[in-house]
Amino acid sequence: MLSEQTNYTLNVSGYSGNAGYDAFGYVNGMMFTTYDRDSDPWLSSNYTNNCAVYYSAGFWYNGCAYCRVNSARSSTDDFAWNNLPGGRELQSSRMWLTCL
Repeated sequence: MLSEQTNYTLNVSGYSGNAGYDAFGYVNGMMFTTYDRDSDPWLSSNYTNNCAVYYSAGFWYNGCAYCRVNSARSSTDDFAWNNLPGGRELQSSRMWLTCL
């Protein structure tokens, strides 16, 4: 993850795990998007072209995302990781970052 000057651009590599899909790989190279700082390429005038507005959460979006690990839990689709074995709804999430 890069600095505030680049809107915390995400750089990820080396996925391993049992999630079924590297959803963070989909947002690799994207800048962090918030309600007031739209950095994603999504175009939907209903939500001011902003994935953070649509999902009620800031995150790294790429026309939105295949994982939403800090979204508002207003429906089962909002807190999810696509292609999980047995479904996509998450009960909780935990993230570890290694900064180099």
